[in-house]
Amino acid sequence: METNKTSINIASKKRIMLKLSGEILVGKQNYGLDPDKLISISEDISNVYKNGKQICIVVGGGNIFRGISGASQGIDRVTADGMGMLATVINALALQNAIEKNNVPTRVLSAIPMQTICETFIKRRAIRHLEKGRVIIFAAGTGNPYFSTDTAATLRAAEMNCEVIFKGTSVDGVYDSDPKKNSDSKMYENISYKRVLSDNLKVMDSSAISMARDNLIPMVVFSILKNNSFLNATLGKGSFTIISEEK
Repeated sequence: METNKTSINIASKKRIMLKLSGEILVGKQNYGLDPDKLISISEDISNVYKNGKQICIVVGGGNIFRGISGASQGIDRVTADGMGMLATVINALALQNAIEKNNVPTRVLSAIPMQTICETFIKRRAIRHLEKGRVIIFAAGTGNPYFSTDTAATLRAAEMNCEVIFKGTSVDGVYDSDPKKNSDSKMYENISYKRVLSDNLKVMDSSAISMARDNLIPMVVFSILKNNSFLNATLGKGSFTIISEEK
């Protein structure tokens, strides 16, 4: 178990990326969106915003439709991934609505043009929104099949010059085995990109980890299920794992 304290000062990072899985938004329901979960996560995001951070968000669509699952059921993979990208737009709009109820300005930018409901992603436009103090929610993944929203989050983080990626999950860090199945699993406080890839730790897909490594963007894996967990993570408090370059 790697337990050395990191030299990365998380609290000093101003422009940040939050990656949320669609499954997190299910809450206590079996499918779709849980209003209570939307409210608690949006309040957490709003508190981080009011603490002076520039926030980018990428949200998945697994609570509605997962492309790879659809492909396994006989749907053409490209078609299934397109359906999954549309599911992320639904989640992005729901998250936008919930965040704006906290008087925080937002914009949804989609990789797939759909002008009647949100803006199309253009890097310069997104940067300008951040500079004007708006929370940016990126929807529709990368706009391409075969790429996960994990990869989309890392790609957008690199494009937006984000200083750190926060991965909000249902567990409080990276473990050497699935903590939900193995009570003896051990959590890493710090771990390298290389170790995550070589040990095939299921944190994010390999392309996302590789892109973060190539662009030297540290990643913080934490549980978003607790109240104010995102705020605490941005302050360097609470339980989490930092994935970064080897010292």
